[in-house]
Amino acid sequence: MRAVVYDEYGRVPALADVPTPECSDGGVLIAVRATGVCRSDWHAWKGHDPVSLPHVPGHELAGVVASVGAGVRDWAVGDRVTVPFVCGCGRCSWCEAGEAQVCPDQTQPGFTGPGSFAELVAIHGADTNLVRLPDSVDFVTAASLGCRFATAFRAVTTHGRLGAGEWLAVHGCGGVGLSAVMIGVALGARVVVVDVSQAALERASALGASAGVDACGVADVAAAVREVTGGGAHVSVDAFGSPDSAVASVRSLRRRGRHVQAGLLLGPSSTPPLPMDLVIAQELEIYGSHGMPARDYPAMLALIEAGALRPADLVGQVIGLEDAGAALAAMDRPGGTGMTVVRVQAAS
Repeated sequence: MRAVVYDEYGRVPALADVPTPECSDGGVLIAVRATGVCRSDWHAWKGHDPVSLPHVPGHELAGVVASVGAGVRDWAVGDRVTVPFVCGCGRCSWCEAGEAQVCPDQTQPGFTGPGSFAELVAIHGADTNLVRLPDSVDFVTAASLGCRFATAFRAVTTHGRLGAGEWLAVHGCGGVGLSAVMIGVALGARVVVVDVSQAALERASALGASAGVDACGVADVAAAVREVTGGGAHVSVDAFGSPDSAVASVRSLRRRGRHVQAGLLLGPSSTPPLPMDLVIAQELEIYGSHGMPARDYPAMLALIEAGALRPADLVGQVIGLEDAGAALAAMDRPGGTGMTVVRVQAAS
């Protein structure tokens, strides 16, 4: 099959012929129809999140079941599906409780094994991990959900418990951040965004954000957010992932507010100096958000079907598989404000 591969960190991935993956017992092969280009893939490609080389990236995928392994109950060849980027083993207590996103034996396409920048991808534990796509949700839209949108949805709804009329602060207006803006507005919240890019702030405003803070134009981001929100946000999401943005997010909260860390903090940045004095004195809540399990997708998909959420509006460009490697490498430089999705054509 065709796949995009790199054999050295930082070398531009290239399209190549590679062996077709095997379909394991309990698993499926998915014929990929679309896959997102995500900054998490970029982190792996740069070596920040090491993977086995040579490697096929890609973890935001949608497609059609092409082969079904022994023991699979709920899926058949031809089913239209997507899958969370964290796949649970399907056997442990966490998976049985529907919390596959924290499974100790989890697999992640594009990280623990070959990913979806390919014509076929193997998924283990199909009955735990696959999500059935409504006919009204096309493959490009579904691929845009896999990491960024689903992570933002769970961060805002499950951890943030955001309510109508509350203030949501979003630090970083990339894929996760703009998704959080759209979700917050759909829930009836007021949203203030923080970014260094004027284009990103304008994009967030177009999606319904009530206010924007230019992080390059203020001395104290958290103070600016507290001023805009009249005392602090009820929920604040660090969608960028840096020590500065994590600390600013916590300091942006009002008393008893909820901070959600959705942006990745890797290597030396993994232990930011969070103001635990404020956490204690103001009874703040701090959550990590690691994707969303398959069982929680129906609520999000229902809002998409109803038109309350429009993730397709966040897609910037749709490219072919032959251009995916260059698109991943282009994340070295500041880019546009829309998600890039790769449309994968079926093998002839």
